[in-house]
Amino acid sequence: MTDGERGLTVIFTGNGKGKTSAAMGVVFRALGHGYRCMVIQFIKANRETGELKMAERLVPQLEFVQTGKGFTWLKEHSAEEHRLAAQEGVALAKAALAKGECKVLLLDEILYALGKNLVSFDDIKGLISAKPAAMHLILTGRGATPELIALADMVSGIESVKHPYEAGIPAQKGLDF
Repeated sequence: MTDGERGLTVIFTGNGKGKTSAAMGVVFRALGHGYRCMVIQFIKANRETGELKMAERLVPQLEFVQTGKGFTWLKEHSAEEHRLAAQEGVALAKAALAKGECKVLLLDEILYALGKNLVSFDDIKGLISAKPAAMHLILTGRGATPELIALADMVSGIESVKHPYEAGIPAQKGLDF
Protein backbone atom coordinates (compact mmCIF):
# COMPACT_ATOMS: atom_id res chain seq x y z
CA MET A 1 0.00 0.00 0.00
CA THR A 2 1.22 3.50 -0.80
CA ASP A 3 0.84 6.54 1.47
CA GLY A 4 -2.80 7.54 1.77
CA GLU A 5 -4.03 4.36 0.09
CA ARG A 6 -6.37 2.15 2.08
CA GLY A 7 -9.20 -0.22 1.44
CA LEU A 8 -12.67 1.20 1.95
CA THR A 9 -16.02 -0.26 2.90
CA VAL A 10 -18.58 1.07 0.41
CA ILE A 11 -22.36 0.71 0.35
CA PHE A 12 -24.63 1.33 -2.64
CA THR A 13 -28.20 1.36 -1.33
CA GLY A 14 -31.63 2.85 -2.03
CA ASN A 15 -34.80 2.04 -3.92
CA GLY A 16 -33.49 3.13 -7.31
CA LYS A 17 -32.08 0.98 -10.09
CA GLY A 18 -28.34 1.02 -10.55
CA LYS A 19 -26.76 -0.22 -7.34
CA THR A 20 -25.20 -3.27 -8.99
CA SER A 21 -24.30 -1.22 -12.06
CA ALA A 22 -22.46 1.34 -9.92
CA ALA A 23 -20.64 -1.37 -7.98
CA MET A 24 -19.68 -3.22 -11.18
CA GLY A 25 -18.28 0.06 -12.48
CA VAL A 26 -15.89 0.09 -9.51
CA VAL A 27 -14.95 -3.54 -10.19
CA PHE A 28 -14.22 -2.84 -13.86
CA ARG A 29 -12.21 0.26 -12.92
CA ALA A 30 -10.07 -1.87 -10.56
CA LEU A 31 -9.67 -4.54 -13.25
CA GLY A 32 -8.40 -1.83 -15.58
CA HIS A 33 -5.61 -1.13 -13.10
CA GLY A 34 -4.65 -4.81 -13.15
CA TYR A 35 -6.17 -5.73 -9.79
CA ARG A 36 -7.86 -9.04 -9.01
CA CYS A 37 -11.53 -8.74 -8.03
CA MET A 38 -14.31 -11.01 -6.84
CA VAL A 39 -18.08 -10.63 -7.12
CA ILE A 40 -20.49 -12.72 -5.06
CA GLN A 41 -24.15 -12.31 -5.97
CA PHE A 42 -26.40 -13.21 -3.04
CA ILE A 43 -29.83 -13.21 -4.74
CA LYS A 44 -29.31 -13.19 -8.47
CA ALA A 45 -29.20 -16.51 -10.28
CA ASN A 46 -29.62 -15.45 -13.90
CA ARG A 47 -26.87 -17.05 -15.94
CA GLU A 48 -27.67 -14.77 -18.90
CA THR A 49 -26.69 -11.38 -17.45
CA GLY A 50 -24.25 -9.26 -19.38
CA GLU A 51 -22.01 -8.82 -16.35
CA LEU A 52 -21.70 -12.60 -15.89
CA LYS A 53 -20.97 -13.14 -19.60
CA MET A 54 -18.29 -10.43 -19.47
CA ALA A 55 -16.85 -11.85 -16.25
CA GLU A 56 -16.33 -15.23 -17.94
CA ARG A 57 -13.93 -13.49 -20.33
CA LEU A 58 -11.90 -12.02 -17.47
CA VAL A 59 -11.03 -15.18 -15.55
CA PRO A 60 -8.72 -15.45 -13.58
CA GLN A 61 -8.47 -11.70 -12.88
CA LEU A 62 -12.17 -11.63 -12.00
CA GLU A 63 -13.95 -14.34 -10.05
CA PHE A 64 -17.75 -14.10 -10.32
CA VAL A 65 -20.00 -16.37 -8.26
CA GLN A 66 -23.79 -16.51 -8.06
CA THR A 67 -24.80 -18.18 -4.81
CA GLY A 68 -28.36 -16.88 -4.96
CA LYS A 69 -31.40 -18.91 -5.91
CA GLY A 70 -33.12 -16.01 -7.69
CA PHE A 71 -35.76 -13.58 -6.57
CA THR A 72 -37.25 -14.65 -3.26
CA TRP A 73 -40.81 -13.69 -4.22
CA LEU A 74 -40.98 -16.18 -7.11
CA LYS A 75 -41.46 -19.17 -4.76
CA GLU A 76 -39.34 -21.47 -6.94
CA HIS A 77 -37.25 -22.20 -3.85
CA SER A 78 -38.08 -22.43 -0.16
CA ALA A 79 -37.01 -19.82 2.37
CA GLU A 80 -34.56 -22.37 3.75
CA GLU A 81 -32.99 -22.92 0.30
CA HIS A 82 -32.54 -19.15 -0.06
CA ARG A 83 -31.04 -18.93 3.45
CA LEU A 84 -28.58 -21.78 2.78
CA ALA A 85 -27.55 -20.17 -0.52
CA ALA A 86 -26.95 -16.84 1.21
CA GLN A 87 -24.91 -18.55 3.92
CA GLU A 88 -22.81 -20.12 1.16
CA GLY A 89 -22.15 -16.59 -0.08
CA VAL A 90 -21.11 -15.50 3.42
CA ALA A 91 -18.71 -18.46 3.63
CA LEU A 92 -17.19 -17.61 0.25
CA ALA A 93 -16.80 -13.98 1.32
CA LYS A 94 -15.07 -15.03 4.56
CA ALA A 95 -12.67 -17.19 2.57
CA ALA A 96 -11.93 -14.38 0.11
CA LEU A 97 -11.30 -11.95 2.95
CA ALA A 98 -9.00 -14.44 4.69
CA LYS A 99 -6.99 -15.02 1.48
CA GLY A 100 -6.75 -11.28 0.81
CA GLU A 101 -5.89 -11.88 -2.86
CA CYS A 102 -8.37 -9.47 -4.41
CA LYS A 103 -8.38 -5.68 -4.36
CA VAL A 104 -12.18 -5.40 -4.61
CA LEU A 105 -14.73 -7.80 -3.14
CA LEU A 106 -18.30 -7.02 -4.18
CA LEU A 107 -21.13 -8.58 -2.16
CA ASP A 108 -24.02 -7.88 -4.51
CA GLU A 109 -27.51 -7.80 -2.94
CA ILE A 110 -26.22 -8.79 0.49
CA LEU A 111 -28.36 -6.01 1.98
CA TYR A 112 -31.45 -7.51 0.34
CA ALA A 113 -30.43 -10.84 1.88
CA LEU A 114 -30.19 -9.07 5.24
CA GLY A 115 -33.65 -7.57 4.80
CA LYS A 116 -35.07 -11.04 4.08
CA ASN A 117 -33.27 -12.54 7.12
CA LEU A 118 -31.12 -14.78 4.91
CA VAL A 119 -27.99 -13.33 6.52
CA SER A 120 -27.64 -11.53 9.83
CA PHE A 121 -26.29 -8.14 10.79
CA ASP A 122 -23.58 -10.01 12.70
CA ASP A 123 -22.65 -11.89 9.49
CA ILE A 124 -22.13 -8.61 7.67
CA LYS A 125 -20.42 -6.90 10.60
CA GLY A 126 -18.02 -9.86 10.79
CA LEU A 127 -17.22 -9.55 7.08
CA ILE A 128 -16.53 -5.84 7.43
CA SER A 129 -14.32 -6.50 10.47
CA ALA A 130 -12.36 -9.16 8.56
CA LYS A 131 -11.61 -6.89 5.60
CA PRO A 132 -7.87 -6.61 4.96
CA ALA A 133 -6.52 -3.07 5.17
CA ALA A 134 -5.80 -2.80 1.43
CA MET A 135 -9.06 -4.37 0.16
CA HIS A 136 -12.17 -2.48 -0.93
CA LEU A 137 -15.38 -4.17 0.25
CA ILE A 138 -18.58 -3.18 -1.55
CA LEU A 139 -22.07 -4.08 -0.33
CA THR A 140 -25.19 -3.45 -2.39
CA GLY A 141 -28.91 -3.69 -1.86
CA ARG A 142 -31.90 -1.83 -0.57
CA GLY A 143 -32.34 -0.87 3.04
CA ALA A 144 -28.89 -0.25 4.48
CA THR A 145 -29.48 0.07 8.22
CA PRO A 146 -28.09 2.99 10.22
CA GLU A 147 -25.75 0.52 11.96
CA LEU A 148 -24.27 -0.60 8.63
CA ILE A 149 -24.03 2.97 7.37
CA ALA A 150 -22.01 3.81 10.48
CA LEU A 151 -19.55 0.98 9.69
CA ALA A 152 -19.00 2.09 6.08
CA ASP A 153 -16.49 4.61 4.78
CA MET A 154 -18.72 5.65 1.87
CA VAL A 155 -22.45 5.27 1.28
CA SER A 156 -24.27 6.24 -1.90
CA GLY A 157 -28.04 6.28 -1.99
CA ILE A 158 -29.64 5.55 -5.35
CA GLU A 159 -33.21 6.75 -5.54
CA SER A 160 -35.76 6.17 -8.29
CA VAL A 161 -37.04 9.27 -10.04
CA LYS A 162 -38.66 7.48 -12.97
CA HIS A 163 -38.57 3.82 -13.98
CA PRO A 164 -39.72 2.26 -17.30
CA TYR A 165 -41.44 -0.60 -15.42
CA GLU A 166 -44.01 1.96 -14.24
CA ALA A 167 -44.94 2.46 -17.91
CA GLY A 168 -45.14 -1.29 -18.56
CA ILE A 169 -41.73 -1.52 -20.23
CA PRO A 170 -39.95 -4.78 -19.32
CA ALA A 171 -36.29 -5.11 -18.35
CA GLN A 172 -34.01 -4.48 -21.31
CA LYS A 173 -31.09 -6.72 -22.29
CA GLY A 174 -27.81 -4.85 -22.04
CA LEU A 175 -29.25 -2.19 -19.75
CA ASP A 176 -31.02 -4.07 -16.97
CA PHE A 177 -29.34 -7.48 -17.25
